[in-house]
Amino acid sequence: MELFLLEHRKLWRKAGTKISVFICFLYVVVFGSILSFQWFNFGSKVNFTSSNFGKNFDGYTAIRDRQEYALSFGGVLSDKSIQQIVGDYQRMESADAKKAWDLTDWMIINDWLGNLWPELQEAGSYQVGISYFEPEKLTDFYGRRQLVLEKYLENNNQTGKEKEYLLQIDEKVIRPFYYGWIRGWQTLLSITIDTSAESMALFLAIVLSTLFAGEWHNNTSPLVLTTKNGWEIIAVAKIITGLAFTVELFAIIAICDIASQLFFMGTTGWDMPVQLIKLTAIAPMNMLQAEIYEWAFTLLGMVGFAGIVMLISSAVKSNVLALLLSLAVVYVPTLIDPYLPCGLQKALSLIPLVGSGTDIFRTYTFHIFGKYVWSPYLLITVPVLIGIVCMPFVVRKWSSRIKA
Repeated sequence: MELFLLEHRKLWRKAGTKISVFICFLYVVVFGSILSFQWFNFGSKVNFTSSNFGKNFDGYTAIRDRQEYALSFGGVLSDKSIQQIVGDYQRMESADAKKAWDLTDWMIINDWLGNLWPELQEAGSYQVGISYFEPEKLTDFYGRRQLVLEKYLENNNQTGKEKEYLLQIDEKVIRPFYYGWIRGWQTLLSITIDTSAESMALFLAIVLSTLFAGEWHNNTSPLVLTTKNGWEIIAVAKIITGLAFTVELFAIIAICDIASQLFFMGTTGWDMPVQLIKLTAIAPMNMLQAEIYEWAFTLLGMVGFAGIVMLISSAVKSNVLALLLSLAVVYVPTLIDPYLPCGLQKALSLIPLVGSGTDIFRTYTFHIFGKYVWSPYLLITVPVLIGIVCMPFVVRKWSSRIKA
């Protein structure tokens, strides 16, 4: 314990560690969460053509207004409530289009209409569907959603047993859906948490890549051989230090992000199903469960990534090379992903922090020993196992280099 505390203090005393944590906090929490909620994502529009930064600094009030408006439709999503939502939007748009754009979830609702009632679209019309679809024709929401899901699976060549397996997961989705303001949860679950994971990967690599390689950089490796603890115990202490820092960085960012979310959004809408964000999602989760999954995915992925970074750090003597190789683990697969076959893309997604917690909105599967496994089950377990497997090799690799 004493050795761990010494290593832990040494890591946090480094200027690079403090600067990395500060910049990560500034980028993810201040810019990506607080200012996002209050200003450039959820502030009311200044005018029709305003960009993200051309909005008012009134996100807190605007969010409350949107939540209250959405809940005015009764909470349960039915054919009647959809007709009311569309009809009210059309009346509001004709009176005050800017208010209609600001107050409603019109972009999400419009996607529903285009996917579920394509026959109502007018060829060549410059208007979005929500502006002219006849509300009374919007019927059989759940039946049409089921048909769209089945067609989506067939278009993805997910047929036969795979289709049956995915539809069995979808059967667990609770119906009818609970309806509230969607866009805040959409941004949180589709962008914010995913971006936080990508950002923390960068700063985690910066800090942990020097954990072992730094001993060579600082010419302290001969001193390690003279200590009473021995290289194996020191290596274990360093690994625990790396894991402790990983959890600490995650806790700082996640707790602050969640506190910001609770301040601006509260808990309203936590029980809405994720299908309101993407109709073809099969995850039997509400918004809160999806958020818990994505944060768990991020933490476990960070632990797995920490194991890989420490292995690289123990294997090379250069801080710069250790950092570059660590970053390559995450960012090279992301860069080449669009050019790879689907099977290889899915395989690379199992590398820690290469995949995404947003797979809960997708229908990807892995075919293992003749069985289909929905990708989110593996994405939350395999990366952390990879990191754990790396750790004994960290001790062995670093020890062999020290001896040499």
